[in-house]
Amino acid sequence: MSNQPDDPRRRYSAPVVDGVNRAASRAMLRAVGFDDEDFARPQVGIASTWSQVTPCNSHIDELAAVARGGVDAAGGKGVIFNTITISDGIANGTEGMKYSLVSREVIADSIETVAGCEGFDGLVAIGGCDKNMPGCLMAMARLDRPGVFVYGGTILPGKGHTDIISVFEAVGAHARGDLSLLDVRQVEDTAIPGPGACGGMYTANTMASAIEALGMSLPGSSAQNAVSADKREDCRAAGGAVLELLARDIRPSRIMTRSAFENAITVVIALGGSTNAVLHLIAMAHTVGVELNLDDFTRIGRRVPVVADLRPSGRYMMSELVAIGGIQPLMTMLLEAGLLHGDCLTVTGNTLAENLAGVAPYPAGQQIIVPLDKPIKSESHLRILYGNLAPDGAVAKITGREGTHFTGRARVFGSEEEAQARILDGTVVAGDVLVIRYEGPRGGPGMREMLSPTSAIIGRGLGGDVALITDGRFSGGSHGFVVGHITPEAFDGGPIALVEDGDEIVIDAVADSIDLKVDARELERRRSAWHRPAPRYRRGVLAKYARTVSSAATGAVTDLPA
Repeated sequence: MSNQPDDPRRRYSAPVVDGVNRAASRAMLRAVGFDDEDFARPQVGIASTWSQVTPCNSHIDELAAVARGGVDAAGGKGVIFNTITISDGIANGTEGMKYSLVSREVIADSIETVAGCEGFDGLVAIGGCDKNMPGCLMAMARLDRPGVFVYGGTILPGKGHTDIISVFEAVGAHARGDLSLLDVRQVEDTAIPGPGACGGMYTANTMASAIEALGMSLPGSSAQNAVSADKREDCRAAGGAVLELLARDIRPSRIMTRSAFENAITVVIALGGSTNAVLHLIAMAHTVGVELNLDDFTRIGRRVPVVADLRPSGRYMMSELVAIGGIQPLMTMLLEAGLLHGDCLTVTGNTLAENLAGVAPYPAGQQIIVPLDKPIKSESHLRILYGNLAPDGAVAKITGREGTHFTGRARVFGSEEEAQARILDGTVVAGDVLVIRYEGPRGGPGMREMLSPTSAIIGRGLGGDVALITDGRFSGGSHGFVVGHITPEAFDGGPIALVEDGDEIVIDAVADSIDLKVDARELERRRSAWHRPAPRYRRGVLAKYARTVSSAATGAVTDLPA
């Protein structure tokens, strides 16, 4: 019954199953398929985000089984368990979207809870949507046990090169009179052809790419189709890789270093990735004890160009990037230009530079990734803005296609729903700066994405004529002149709470500023009259989140030190 308790790979499982006093534990595990040999093997938890809630994750049960097989074949014992997922695409524009960012914390908490309780020696975590990916990484960082993240993969394009953003924008086009109800229905029926994460360089594909650049997934994992032999092989290999990491005691804290996070930021910028990466990477860094803040994105962004012509601002989808080699050739380009830290350790046990050695360049004639010396934008599209509207910072996604400056008059809304209605009914007109407030982490609560309003703006043909600012955030599919993560948020008395209809707002994405052109004495008068609104939720997970969450500027985390 000793079951080799001195095996260094069984650091956490041995106290759970070894010795006569653990007979009850073994008895319960026998009932779920363990035998005598299994108790002597390192146990690897397979954290699956499978559900029928969303196509992003609807295939992950099969991938989890493949990963378990990879663990078992390498001499471990794989144990599958589930965590939750929610669907941003389904919930966007509704009250339910307030649970989206909250789910990142629930996922991290639940994976930490199961792995910590059961004594798993290592982890494979498989995620396929916006919040479950950073949630998986945050749990792995907290536990600091050898592990590999696997991306569930991208969806294929719908009919006519469509995707989920095509559907959102069709709603706005219908409101403008450009599409009939039948046209909208045809887009609705064909845009989502099967399993996989949303098909542009939206948040899911952005975070998958960031995690691969961070070194926490196997080479190529971020750029594979969800339903493919490559993705199944990725899962099998991840299962085996964890056993090698256990043997060498390579833990997330050795991989998720300051330099590795800089690599992740660099790749996100080069790809033109989602603003959500700012929020999630800061949160992930916090969890592993690495100092990372908004200004790091500005510093790195000054030297890293945008070179990927990918949706939402560009023309191509992730599946088309997959077809030409994914992000590995891009990282090789960045490494050769001195823009990546090649000495960072990865889950292969090798450095990033060693992983990239021998990677073939992109095929001649491809137009998805342009040369570094002929970029789409010479500096980062992720702009960190400061000013009297955002003393603690705000995050804008400015590719240059929408311009770099905007001056307009404020049109203020106290919720996303109110703004959406006024966009669709024609109240919002050219020259407006839509101010959507009380949607921050505490005030929402939950910091909803503004995909419905931004898509409606694009669909109504106002993409170049209207700006939108919010203490909420944006989907990776949002584009246009948009500024989110404004801090302090309105609920905390930030200046965004003091804006009134008709106020002049000036946004400068070159000087990285956002200012309210109102006299300081007038702002002080408004502040003295302002009162914090009552919390929208007093019980349940949203209320608990609102009480514990930090500012968006610090990643909107819920486990700050006491």
